[in-house]
Amino acid sequence: MKDNIIYIDSYVLQQDMRIRLPKSIISNMDVKKGETFFDIYLDKDEDCLILKKKKTEDEK
Repeated sequence: MKDNIIYIDSYVLQQDMRIRLPKSIISNMDVKKGETFFDIYLDKDEDCLILKKKKTEDEK
């Protein structure tokens, strides 16, 4: 894994396939509940999911 990855917390995958994000995401990233979208990537070599904040039209 890359050196610039920061461990935040562990959460269980919910029965309805949701993943709860820790509240520290809101204070550490420019995101808003119910508004911010994330792109989801799978790193097959590392067997991990990567969530990236989706860029809005303003940020492109």
